[in-house]
Amino acid sequence: MANQTNVKEFIILGFSSIPEYQKFLYVFFLIIYITTLTVNISLIIIIRYGKQLHKPMYFLLGNLSILELCYISVTVPKIIIDIPRKRKSISFSGCMTQLFFFTFLGATETILLAVMSIDRFLAVCYPLRYTSIMSHKVCLMLAALSWIFGFLTTSFPIIKISQLHFCSANVINHFFCESAPLLKLSCSDPYFMELNVIICASSVILTSTLVILTSYIYIVSTILKIKSSHGRKKAFSTCASHFTVVILFFGPGILIYVSPLAHQSVTMNKWISLLYTEVTPLLNPFVYSLRNEDVRLILKKYFNSNFACSQRMKV
Repeated sequence: MANQTNVKEFIILGFSSIPEYQKFLYVFFLIIYITTLTVNISLIIIIRYGKQLHKPMYFLLGNLSILELCYISVTVPKIIIDIPRKRKSISFSGCMTQLFFFTFLGATETILLAVMSIDRFLAVCYPLRYTSIMSHKVCLMLAALSWIFGFLTTSFPIIKISQLHFCSANVINHFFCESAPLLKLSCSDPYFMELNVIICASSVILTSTLVILTSYIYIVSTILKIKSSHGRKKAFSTCASHFTVVILFFGPGILIYVSPLAHQSVTMNKWISLLYTEVTPLLNPFVYSLRNEDVRLILKKYFNSNFACSQRMKV
């Protein structure tokens, strides 16, 4: 191809279009990152050392928190470093690495949320057989399969993107290396590559969505058959946290990777991405902590014991 150059780096525009808010954005992303790390690590520790939380649901939740830690660490540290800089650049290999881990972790989380919906389905619809079905070995296998399938479904399209030809245009109108703006910069015909990305993303998102919807259809059907209002409320409460997290994660993801609307506007894509790349990892631990009675009891016991200890020290 004529006049083709080997692009060594990309310039990431980020939020440079609003220079008057750079200090605010720096503080915003820093607070989000530190808070997300703190709450997710705290939740992992609570699950690890809280004996009453040694259950399948919390094992999967621990995996989700690990995913959230990795997921937000792929993008936010680079954003924080770049905001004060006039020239926000990333090497070609660094960009492809960021794109791979972002896509891989996102796909893994999508699959893991589908696995967690199956766990909730078994807990509500087959409570007497739940413990025997969801053994520790099965939980390990399901968690491992989530990571493996996440890796397999994203590796091929990312390898193909890294093999595309990039000419002199190297400015990415996003706050990280994302597939849609990258494909727009390629000298190669991006049609089949875009189609490949959409097919891979849609297969993961739509398959996981189908599994989640099917699980919840059976869950709701089972709950409605429960005669006592207390029983129905208790059954609903076991699924409320998971369902909330699904809405927070899948809503923006479907808009970006499945709906054609977001592909028509890179700016729209950028702001929607901000929701599920930075805000969702922050909110998920709070959703599970505030809506989960077991987690609340452990936190209450911990703070009460610390308060009692401090009181004795004063005496």
